[in-house]
Amino acid sequence: MTPPVQELESLLEFDFPTAVAALDHHVAATPDRLAIHYGETGEDLSYGRFGALTDHLAGQLSAAGIVPGDRVSVLTVRPLVSTLTMYGLWKAGAVYAPVNFQYAGDLLAYQLGDTAPALLIVDVELLERVRAVESQLEHPPRVLVVEDAMGGEFGELLRPAERPQVQIAYDDPANVIYTSGTTGPSKGVVQSHRWINGYTWIGRSMLTGDDVVYNDLPMYHVGGAHFNVVRALWTGASVSMWDRFSPSDFWRRVRSTGCTTAVLLDVMTPWLLNAEPRDDDRRNPLNKVHMQPLPANHHDFAVRFGIDFVTSGFGQSETGAALMTLTEQTAEGEGTPVELYRGRDHAALRGVFEEHGLPVLDGADPMPKGIMGMPAPFMEVVVLDDRDRVCPDGVVGQLAMRPRLPALIFDEYLKKPKATVKAWRNLWFHTGDAAIRQPDGVFVYVDRLGDRIRVRGENISSFHIEEIVAKHPSVQLAAVVAVPSAEGDEDDVIAFVEPADAASFDVDVLAQYCHESMPKFMRPRAFVPVTQIPRTPTNKIEKYKLRQQWTEGRQS
Repeated sequence: MTPPVQELESLLEFDFPTAVAALDHHVAATPDRLAIHYGETGEDLSYGRFGALTDHLAGQLSAAGIVPGDRVSVLTVRPLVSTLTMYGLWKAGAVYAPVNFQYAGDLLAYQLGDTAPALLIVDVELLERVRAVESQLEHPPRVLVVEDAMGGEFGELLRPAERPQVQIAYDDPANVIYTSGTTGPSKGVVQSHRWINGYTWIGRSMLTGDDVVYNDLPMYHVGGAHFNVVRALWTGASVSMWDRFSPSDFWRRVRSTGCTTAVLLDVMTPWLLNAEPRDDDRRNPLNKVHMQPLPANHHDFAVRFGIDFVTSGFGQSETGAALMTLTEQTAEGEGTPVELYRGRDHAALRGVFEEHGLPVLDGADPMPKGIMGMPAPFMEVVVLDDRDRVCPDGVVGQLAMRPRLPALIFDEYLKKPKATVKAWRNLWFHTGDAAIRQPDGVFVYVDRLGDRIRVRGENISSFHIEEIVAKHPSVQLAAVVAVPSAEGDEDDVIAFVEPADAASFDVDVLAQYCHESMPKFMRPRAFVPVTQIPRTPTNKIEKYKLRQQWTEGRQS
């Protein structure tokens, strides 16, 4: 029986209703506790200092004309800048709208034009990219330049100013995070403050103030900004943050800052496993790791590096962390050395999941590839057929869900009402992913639907890549497909092209154009010129035939 709404709301808001309320509590209760260590500069911010700086930032933004509901875009490689800005914006009632710092040209122009921010905070190193696209924007934003994490024009925002008296409601907009886009341009996902609560709920239930969360994920993704940083600061834990992942420096960072938990996206795991084994591999404080997706070698990784628990699940910018499972990888005392172990013990961590009906598995046991777990109490999750009927257990369909509380998943796609309505047809949000529900109630991921591609932890769109490739004068038509990567469980990008003139077509020239026109993670691994890209009688490209052609070509 589903608990009543009041009981669900009490469960969701068992500590605080918003990230700002949680931060205010810890600033008052433990002002001297370390909140953030910024590894790139060695900067340490206590909760008291971080709270004061974000108060000042909110006041300075308000004085500069930023009002509740305004969107402010952030284009920076510096996670400390993003974190300060994010909380300052929320305190001012404004909306955090980060931009992928690898974007330039048309991709950057599209997102800035779609977001229409009242202000753009941008690294000085990336300023030229903004200047290059300003002529494409109907309303170019005011620009504030970041020269370092605490100085320059951005440093002026940190000067003392009175925090505005803004009341934050749970359903007020907090973020606009952009999807990859599949059949069209990327969509801005409007998320409320309650979305943040729901997304971090089970993850923060695992933490105590003794934990240190490691983060090297970008702050334009929900994984870095919310699952790592907000989750830590919500619980009074500390964050050790870095600009980017480094397989050669990962374990030094973890050991030197006492990190107890981290997120490892697909490609990170093989990179770390490929390092030469050392006698002290297990001598580190990392006892909880979230792996998304859960790789086949998760237990080998955990045993080698002394990881006690691994979590996995399903999360989206739209839905938050709707599904989760916990795998106990090593017995208590056999993973992280006892003298380095911090945070909840084994019984307490198992209890968090068992209390809420989420599965706890033995990491040594075989489990299906793509296991996602079971839904949190606030979410209803099903697998639907192509007519939106619930599929029987074991039958593949589209993963769909709906919340049991208001404002728990995204509000809308920014300025795209038709896309919002389509995704919500028949009162279910359609995730665009294929899955099955097992008889025991555990959901398992099967494959993506449509043309979404995953590379280096980024969900990207074949539509965007095709659009850029097709702009080159040597290309008449382009079709981009995802094929299994030789490394990890992610994808390689392959571009099939119909040349405008086969005799003069030069793959190297096209590759150089793509190098200059799109970020590294989007660039096709290979370009395959073809006489004709296969199409259906209604002129839809048959991408399955292209994938088959690529596979057969590699095998021959």
